[in-house]
Amino acid sequence: MPTVLITGANRGIGLELARQYAQAGWDVIACCRKPTEADALKALKGNVEVKALDVAKPASIAKLAVALKGRSIDVLLNNAGILGRRVGFGKAETKEFLGVMQVNVLGPLLMAESFWPLVKKSKQKKIVAITSGMGSISGGANGGSYAYRSSKAALNMVMKNLGNDLGGKGIATAAISPGWVKTDMGGKSAPLTVTDSAAGIIKVIASIDAAKSGGFFNHNGDTIAW
Repeated sequence: MPTVLITGANRGIGLELARQYAQAGWDVIACCRKPTEADALKALKGNVEVKALDVAKPASIAKLAVALKGRSIDVLLNNAGILGRRVGFGKAETKEFLGVMQVNVLGPLLMAESFWPLVKKSKQKKIVAITSGMGSISGGANGGSYAYRSSKAALNMVMKNLGNDLGGKGIATAAISPGWVKTDMGGKSAPLTVTDSAAGIIKVIASIDAAKSGGFFNHNGDTIAW
């Protein structure tokens, strides 16, 4: 069976991605900061391993890479992310801004750097990041949420760059927007359920190949303008 490693798998879209992959028969390495408190994750049916991981801490990423040495990972799915305060111009705060960048941008890059050898060993060879339409400069830069918007635009560049750097190793990459989803981050007014969003993301991941590598896609498969 193929293997997927999912970061931020204890709630929201990450939890649903873990559930759907496990239901489809995949081996799921489900990562979160506090496994002892991840009751919903541990209750999932299927072959689900729950692992401790804090993508904001390079040492935590390195520790997990050592623990999984020798394994193969078909899909490295960088889902963990934080929103930060949705503040406008004049209210930026250095520590918070850098914290959002650490989790949303550097975390996925360090994950790719640490786990690409395990991805290369697999059959599918894919590295994916959950981004946002708010990271589209041409379509999403309409004010506010400076830290989050900036982090997702930067994440898109990371995934595009990885597509170029890892293409020669047979690894395909993609940045995928989940849409506006009913989660703690998206809020109750969002039109999409986590079930539909996760199902769409999984379909897009399945379609990613060398020709699409480095692309920026919506959960329904549409290409999003940078």
